Amino acid sequence: MSPDFICPDQACRQCARLVSFLEKNRKLYPDFFNAPVPSLGDLDAELLIVGLAPGLKGANRTGRPFTGDFAGDLLYGHLHDFGFSSGTYQARPDDGVRLINARLTNAVRCVPPENKPTGEEVRLCGQFLAREIKAMPNLKVILVLGGLAHNAVLSVLGQKKTAFKFAHNALHTLNWNGRTIRLLDTYHTSRYNVNTGKLTPEMFTAVFKTLTEALKA
Repeated sequence: MSPDFICPDQACRQCARLVSFLEKNRKLYPDFFNAPVPSLGDLDAELLIVGLAPGLKGANRTGRPFTGDFAGDLLYGHLHDFGFSSGTYQARPDDGVRLINARLTNAVRCVPPENKPTGEEVRLCGQFLAREIKAMPNLKVILVLGGLAHNAVLSVLGQKKTAFKFAHNALHTLNWNGRTIRLLDTYHTSRYNVNTGKLTPEMFTAVFKTLTEALKA
């Protein structure tokens, strides 16, 4: 399967605001990746983790989801501790980290200004998320980081948002195309959430315990 089928190629111009922002950053930061960030991990994985969008000096710089900024530290640490990755995370794409039975992506693949994608940008990029989910035959659990990712997944799967309200460590059961998929919510691993105590390491560990039990079910 072509990678462009599930991730926009560098010539994608669907979202004028994001295209303009990328062009600006290519001039400001010519050494950055500055393009739609592809997913990490195999399509035959049972777990898909969906974040918000690439961070300006994180994934937009490194070209790998959640790599290079604060949000990735807690996530990759837990992926390793719970057996979903090998190697040692060093916040760079050549650190040798490999995901195990997991895949990592974002609802929006291009960095948005102020880390805030619009509803239309989420909708337009949703076609790639929908294709990605459909292309994962063994998918059992989708872990969403934050309310925007939660709603984006529900939208692409044609689910009613009012029936599955976002709540930290809440596990929902979705029926889609004859398949049962569990949707697990967590607060985003952003610096703000961690520093304010909205998401503590202990809370995130509890989410991963829920996750491992859901995968066994």
